[in-house]
Amino acid sequence: MSIKAIIIDDEVNNIENLQIIIKEYCTGVEVIETAQNVDMGLELINAHNPDLVFLDIQMPGKSGFDLLTALPKIHFEIIFITAYDKYGIRAIKFSALDYLLKPINIEEFKTAIAKAKEKIEAKKQNLNIENLLQYLKAGNREVPKIALPTLKEIMYVKVTDIIRCEAANSYTTFYLQNNEQVLVCKTLKEFAELLKPHNFIRTHQSHLVNINTIKSYLSEDGGTLLLNDLQKVPISRQNRELVKRALSGGL
Repeated sequence: MSIKAIIIDDEVNNIENLQIIIKEYCTGVEVIETAQNVDMGLELINAHNPDLVFLDIQMPGKSGFDLLTALPKIHFEIIFITAYDKYGIRAIKFSALDYLLKPINIEEFKTAIAKAKEKIEAKKQNLNIENLLQYLKAGNREVPKIALPTLKEIMYVKVTDIIRCEAANSYTTFYLQNNEQVLVCKTLKEFAELLKPHNFIRTHQSHLVNINTIKSYLSEDGGTLLLNDLQKVPISRQNRELVKRALSGGL
């Protein structure tokens, strides 16, 4: 599991020191951004949706607590990094949250990270269950979302937003309507079975296509599909008749 982390601390030396500690002692934790004040921290949180935030309490102007109260919802885990602050530490302990005193003790740091990883993994599992319940509840009335496990996160994408999928060894690349490409840690075969009931067809050993995104059938190279995004997808000889039947409404 890869964890996206943001560090918010007003002192550059503290940020750099924490980055070194994370790199040396934390596998699977990636610091994607850092901020030196609350306003910048809020912008980064909203832009990147991190799993974990290392948050200093005492900062000039606005405190770490000010940052938290400015957020409508908190979807990430927090590890507070603070100098000794009687009031702040009491508030953190009262809320059963983790904090680390400066200078950071490595063993305490490892313990805090392990606890954060457990909570983050539990949240992701809960999201998977929530997606399942939504899928079952919606039935055929709504467009379902499919979970796409990437190296950094699990994305939930409407099947109608998928143009095509392409195999890349043990991975699959999803091409979406918004031009985004998502590399997923599963084989194309697994998704072919899942997406078949939703108008997806295997045109080739390496290609799975949403029928609704097909613009035209080209006779070149023994058969090629031109998609709405103007990309071309090959059709294998053994799948040629299957594709023709699907395009004529026989799927």
